[in-house]
Amino acid sequence: MQRAADKLLDVSEIHPRPNLQLVRTTAEPQDKQFLLRGTSSYRRASLALFLSGFATFSLLYCVQPLMPIFAADFGVSPAASSLSLSLSTGFLAFAIFCAAAVSESFGRRSLMFVSLLGASLCTIACALVPSWHALLVIRALEGLLLGGVPAVAMAYLSEEIDPRGLGASMGLYIAGNAFGGMAGRVVTGTLAEFFSWRIALGALGALGLAAAIGFFLLLPASRNFAPRKGFDARFHVRAWAGHISNPALPLLFAIGFLAMGTFVTVYNYIGFRLVQPPYSLNQTELGLIFTVYLFGIAASWIAGMLGDRIGHFIVLPAGIAVAALGVAATLSSCLPLIVFGIVLLTSGFFVAHSVASALVGRLARGTKGHASALYLLSYYIGSSVAGSVGGYFWGADGWNAVVIFTLSLLALGMVAAFVAARVAKR
Repeated sequence: MQRAADKLLDVSEIHPRPNLQLVRTTAEPQDKQFLLRGTSSYRRASLALFLSGFATFSLLYCVQPLMPIFAADFGVSPAASSLSLSLSTGFLAFAIFCAAAVSESFGRRSLMFVSLLGASLCTIACALVPSWHALLVIRALEGLLLGGVPAVAMAYLSEEIDPRGLGASMGLYIAGNAFGGMAGRVVTGTLAEFFSWRIALGALGALGLAAAIGFFLLLPASRNFAPRKGFDARFHVRAWAGHISNPALPLLFAIGFLAMGTFVTVYNYIGFRLVQPPYSLNQTELGLIFTVYLFGIAASWIAGMLGDRIGHFIVLPAGIAVAALGVAATLSSCLPLIVFGIVLLTSGFFVAHSVASALVGRLARGTKGHASALYLLSYYIGSSVAGSVGGYFWGADGWNAVVIFTLSLLALGMVAAFVAARVAKR
């Protein structure tokens, strides 16, 4: 008996690690308290993030249709009037990169609420300022504040939503972005035409306040996130470096850069084409093109659900392909077909963006806020760089050159999607 006992003791000493590791592996999932699809908490979180996306992008883009009015009222050039948007987006890109680090200490929910509240108050302040330079300073501050929402919102969803329902909730959040981007342009343009640009901005700022309050009341508190004490720069550098060294994530960052670059380039220069003969559209008719964002809203939501059901790496290249088909359709000289091409581009872009965002959250190993920040940094750099470079193609050979440029970007995005799928399976 003693020999048998000694023999059993020897066996337990030979294999101590696998037993301990097995206990840790089974214990970890039990510590996670995910919001499950179908529950009231899941629905509240999804609606709250929809409101945050709506508020963020309506406040950001609300000045775009007002630029001609700014030029007339303040006596500035058209190029100078564009600073009311470009300053906001520039500071937004910088702030997004920093927001993830700040939220690690400040908390997800609190940071997003303070950002939305501050940006809404900035928009109301813009409606009251007497000088052009004061308006620009406030718009720059507003972009800085808004940076506290996008990356942190994606991180919250990735941490709190059950992975089986993450695609649908991420899709709804992106749909809120699309709806906000459309509403910010259409609503302010309409109100400014019938009343004044000051009333338009004041009304949109009040709407942003209501959305911020609704967001705070609806969003459940974080269950799977614990704020870090103090600020450790080395921790954040290691976190960003870790995501960059992940084989799949840089490919998804590249897709964000390429897809957003294509989207912004087409929207930037299609107007130059359509105001010329034989179309000769006026500004109101051009503004109506923004209503195709409604297709982006539906596409984001559907893409999220399809990604959860059939696989995100199946839906991602499909979205890029639809966007490419839309760009190619704009080569037609038939106006209805051009508009249809813009619809396809918009739908395909939001499919790709929604799915890529969800994949970043699923594939990031910890510090998901840092991963989301890197994705959105690439996304907005794509908007700035490709949107500007596209102007050289427009000047060189008109719309044909713009189409060749954007299709090349989407071809690179398709390659990145297939490579990312193969890398992720490993």
